[in-house]
Amino acid sequence: MNYHALIDTLSVELSALALDRYKFFSASIESPPLAEHLARIKLRLPVIKGQGVYELTAESLVGRLKPAFCIAQWLGEEYPTVLWHHGNAERPFDFRWFSTTSFKRIFLGSREPIQANLIVLAAPFHRRSLKTYAEQLRYLAKFAAMIAVSVTLVDDLTSYFKLSTGSRVMVTGISLGGWVTNIHRAFYNTADSYVPLLAGAALGDIFTSSVYRKLTGRCARASPEELRAVLNFEPEFARIQANNVFPLLAQHDQIIRFDRQRICYGNRRIVTLEKGHLTASLAANELRGHIIRQLEQLMRA
Repeated sequence: MNYHALIDTLSVELSALALDRYKFFSASIESPPLAEHLARIKLRLPVIKGQGVYELTAESLVGRLKPAFCIAQWLGEEYPTVLWHHGNAERPFDFRWFSTTSFKRIFLGSREPIQANLIVLAAPFHRRSLKTYAEQLRYLAKFAAMIAVSVTLVDDLTSYFKLSTGSRVMVTGISLGGWVTNIHRAFYNTADSYVPLLAGAALGDIFTSSVYRKLTGRCARASPEELRAVLNFEPEFARIQANNVFPLLAQHDQIIRFDRQRICYGNRRIVTLEKGHLTASLAANELRGHIIRQLEQLMRA
């Protein structure tokens, strides 16, 4: 096991000790599939008046959930719009100088600003304490509903900015955000460009076959097919033939396993980092460069 894989494995083992009884889906693995969750989400965008944080309430199969989004940078209607979704357990709107959020590392960590309007999404359960998040994710249905709310918010924002500004829209995100990116493409495909970082279309694989199994509850580990039936979306993703997805994976990723997730992209080119999940997540220059290259391509289209 190399350095990158070892860091992933040790990180998960330490997290498993910390989570104890708050492991993923340890309370319940009963849930409709993602498609049904998506069909039942209802939310309405607030009136958008420039930069700032906007909070919403969404109706879902598990009750009311509270996503949010932040217009972090607005350059004008003539610029493309980037919808960014954070990774697992992040506090996405923490832009302070000492913050280590993925958005800050990738988008604000350079002296040269990205020439695009930047919108940061916050999934339900991600603006309170880590304990609150862990408590909610003991239920598979709440995890699936959380993702469905984020995907629906991506879709509503995509429609809003395309109609109100006429600008091209890129959807991108890392890890959890990469899954949201790909699910939106699989079920809606209304954005102009999709840039998933460290994600594929076999979401259930994380909890059933990767080192992340150690963070999954006992009952869930014993029911891998049930998890895959709820969380995987490979057929829907494969049906989209548009050449609009530009994935990045890590060769030594022990969580988003390279050999498993790469097949979800068929013959499409995959940018590959010789890193693991955590070391790739911290490779801000490489991640930023990949996003900028796709932005430049989008603006030339």
